[in-house]
Amino acid sequence: MRDRLRRNLTSYVMLVPFLGLFLGFLVWPLANSLYLSFTDFNGVNVPEFTGLQNFRRLLFEDDRFRHALMNTFVYVIAAVGLGTLFSLALALAFSGSSWPHRIMRTIFFLPSVTSSIALMLLWKWIFNPGDFGLANTVIGRLGLDTVEWLANPSLTIPILVLMSVWGGMGYGMILYVAGLNSIPHEYYEAARIDGATTWNQFRYITLPMLRPVTTYVVVTGLITAFQVFEAVYIVFRGTNNIGGVLDSGLMIVPYLYDQGFTHFKLGYASAVAWVLFLIIFVLSLVNLRLGRAVKEL
Repeated sequence: MRDRLRRNLTSYVMLVPFLGLFLGFLVWPLANSLYLSFTDFNGVNVPEFTGLQNFRRLLFEDDRFRHALMNTFVYVIAAVGLGTLFSLALALAFSGSSWPHRIMRTIFFLPSVTSSIALMLLWKWIFNPGDFGLANTVIGRLGLDTVEWLANPSLTIPILVLMSVWGGMGYGMILYVAGLNSIPHEYYEAARIDGATTWNQFRYITLPMLRPVTTYVVVTGLITAFQVFEAVYIVFRGTNNIGGVLDSGLMIVPYLYDQGFTHFKLGYASAVAWVLFLIIFVLSLVNLRLGRAVKEL
């Protein structure tokens, strides 16, 4: 044991900077956040331990959190579902190696590598409620009445879903293209010889072979969608309300930000963060188990 330690001493010493950063910037903040979730802390006074009071209030007494939770689930289901479908459709349409297909893949992938802040400002200009927004300009040219896009509660989640799908489907498309190119062509040749139609080939060959990619796209999409913040904060934030008109765009992370950095309820905000972590963890675990179970059938 001592000889092994002496031989690997240099390697262990080289790991010390990484371990220090890992402990200081990940493990300690996580542990501190978990402790604060059981306290009443405003960022100034000493944290006062309150046990499960934050979680009890959050789950059973906070109507605004339940509203944010419901908005988030509706948004996640729509954004992840439509995003996955559009990603697969784009991959099927532009999976070839010709230069037009490469150009189209590049065009659809560009939003995924563009600054999210710049994209949100662009969308805010598009849906500007005045006559300067692109959407209202187009509607006005068609002779129709302009729409108060950002002031209509019924349009908030659809607009958020549109922004999410448009910005993320290019990334999913690239993953699906890689999955499609990894499927052996012999499978399709054998299916055509047996008389399988294009739909049957897609259903019994393409979809099953793309199941690992789909699982990855859905899980990463869930994690990203549950953490939506920039779109709500930049596009829909009002003067005194981060969630837009009637909290129609209030999601869990904006609510966490509002509690922690507007009302300075940092202990309560930490509890929101850990509830969000548990939701994402459970849903990701369920999705992985379902994907494994379907694979074994």
